[in-house]
Amino acid sequence: MMRGAPVASSVDQWLARLQPELRVALEKLRAQILAAAPGAEESISYGMPTFSLHGHLVAFGAFKKHLSFFPMSSTLIAQHAEAAPFATSSGTLQFQPDKPLPAALVKKLVKARIAQNLEVQSERAAAKKAKSSARARAKK
Repeated sequence: MMRGAPVASSVDQWLARLQPELRVALEKLRAQILAAAPGAEESISYGMPTFSLHGHLVAFGAFKKHLSFFPMSSTLIAQHAEAAPFATSSGTLQFQPDKPLPAALVKKLVKARIAQNLEVQSERAAAKKAKSSARARAKK
């Protein structure tokens, strides 16, 4: 991305700033993410397009030497053999515009992140309920 440029206020605005070959590759990734996560909300977070559904889901970015897909989980990436041909770094899959991530891999990672988010949401709700019940018992 351009250093010193104002932060984009939408994913469309962010993508419009890219070179055409980068934009095409990331528009394709965006479509795959949205197809795998109907109802996901798009935003710009940390200067990158980010998708949320039941919490932070995935993000992507463009860098000097590569494009990145952020499923936000190194463990999740390691569980998928299809990710092996791609460079990885702390919860990130790196790829080139002419060698995109397989659509099936993107779908699997997005679906797995949705499942993780739902599990965390469920655990938080259970913990909140338990805490509320404990307070109610303490008042008696």
